[in-house]
Amino acid sequence: MTDILMPALSPTMEEGTLAKWLVKKGDTVSAGDVIAEIETDKATMEVEAVDEGVVEEILVPAGTEGVKVNAPIARLSGGSAAPAAAPPKPEPAAETPAAAQPRKEAAQARPELVQPAPRAEGERVFASPLARRIAAQKGLDLASIKGSGPRGRIIERDVKDAKPGAPKAAPSAAAAPAERRGESRPVQSLQQMGIPEGSYDLIPLDGMRKTVARRMTDSFRDVPHFPLTIDLEIDRLLEARVRINSMLEKDGVKVSVNDIILKAAAVALKRVPEANASYTPEGIALHHHADIAMAVAVEGGLITPIVRKCETKGLAEIARETKDLAERARNRKLKPEEFQGGTFSVSNLGMFGIKTFASIINEPQGAILSVGVGEKRPVVRGDQLAIATVMSVTMTCDHRVVDGATGARWLEAFRTLIEEPLAMIA
Repeated sequence: MTDILMPALSPTMEEGTLAKWLVKKGDTVSAGDVIAEIETDKATMEVEAVDEGVVEEILVPAGTEGVKVNAPIARLSGGSAAPAAAPPKPEPAAETPAAAQPRKEAAQARPELVQPAPRAEGERVFASPLARRIAAQKGLDLASIKGSGPRGRIIERDVKDAKPGAPKAAPSAAAAPAERRGESRPVQSLQQMGIPEGSYDLIPLDGMRKTVARRMTDSFRDVPHFPLTIDLEIDRLLEARVRINSMLEKDGVKVSVNDIILKAAAVALKRVPEANASYTPEGIALHHHADIAMAVAVEGGLITPIVRKCETKGLAEIARETKDLAERARNRKLKPEEFQGGTFSVSNLGMFGIKTFASIINEPQGAILSVGVGEKRPVVRGDQLAIATVMSVTMTCDHRVVDGATGARWLEAFRTLIEEPLAMIA
């Protein structure tokens, strides 16, 4: 009998909603079959079986919220399906019965703590089909990865963050649960603050809202941050956008102002690489590519899908990608790798008429850009008063990584690209 456990589908996931079962009691499943859909704080994702067998029992009904990671959700038995082959057992080391008994009891109590023995050269590697696909795409040697699935099988989470030629990295401080980094002060109830019970409607927090609240509280409290604000004239950008869209009309592509901002931010990060950085206890990580996260408002919160290697992509490609990412973000269909990570964020509230604002840094990124509305304003050119379309932007910087001079140099590079869009192709 094998328990199917609630998977951790992202580094920050602590619990989720078991949205739907795609199998029922008595069904035969094979390793790699999609058996359920799990709703996390950010997305709805499919769960693959990592073992073969017959569904003996559904332990957690569909629609159950707050299911803890690693909690048993179903049970498989051997049944008519061929049981998953167990890896060859190494010769046991000699030990006394007294020493063996506590180890046996611990393994029964916490099966996930039992680690597989090191693999001998040429020994078969047991991994799920999804894990094998990810490993092949990333060029990983499965023999060097320690599996956390049943009987040491390598599953998706084991290869997702692993790097070629290196062991799986330990979770960063930014991904650690809040309780490891110190709890926030207790929150008083509304009644304690003088608001009478019954005078309001209480909407329960879903997983996304809880995660956003925790991460933003941690970031605002723990990251020493400061804002830098400049005004940009965007008349040339707007003119260039009209010409670009007229050329792309036959392809059904429409480039937005935000698409141009993402491209300009990425190119500016390559010109000022010190701003494309993250703080770690071991040192400052300078990123090789500008992976730009864009803030997208969704029902119940906020999510930041990422345009990877944004500096290498043309505006048409960026426009297609942002449209697809935003649509799937609103439908909670993003994959974890599409919204986790990123090296820099852009949050644009211009479409809501917001003039200026300062965003909270999305750790472990070193900075975030807040974009306001473009509007006609009086400007002074020489000794003459003129009218221009002006947009205010604010860069919030992690002072441990991006100091004032670095932030100012990045903003100057960004200004050049926005006010003269042709500079992006120079």
